[in-house]
Amino acid sequence: MNSTLIPSLYYRKDVYLWTVGGPYASPDLAAWHDEWIGGSPIRSFYYTSITGDSDEVTKVTEHLWAMGFQPEVFKKARPDQKAKGVDIALTKDMLSHAFLGNYEIAILVAGDGDYVPLVQEVKRLGKRVHLAFLNNGLNPDLKLACDRFIDLTTTFHHPGLVKS
Repeated sequence: MNSTLIPSLYYRKDVYLWTVGGPYASPDLAAWHDEWIGGSPIRSFYYTSITGDSDEVTKVTEHLWAMGFQPEVFKKARPDQKAKGVDIALTKDMLSHAFLGNYEIAILVAGDGDYVPLVQEVKRLGKRVHLAFLNNGLNPDLKLACDRFIDLTTTFHHPGLVKS
């Protein structure tokens, strides 16, 4: 089925996408939170980047916060530029929180194979890493590095997000 995402509080092209109602609003996501970690996490982080001025960065930060995330929004100079700050910040936080014992299970929502060494190190520290992403576009090495995988493809097919 072909669908077109609708720009909204929950979707901004190349910046963020989440389910309508926040991190735990989707029945699919609530079910896997219960199954995987015994309920909702204490805190969820969202790392992204945007091209634009300070007002745009603030607007995106506020939207992600309103959805229940601790947002980490980085400014990039050009739309075609990859913001390395996102990957570095996510890696730093995931590793430091693992080392400090702040979690037992990390749920990584990403598909980039660059995260394989991060996953391996977090697992070496005795933590479990569960991966959630769209199956199409997922790096297979990342999937195999993680302890569990959930395909989010159907989770994001919601009337408030897509038009068919």
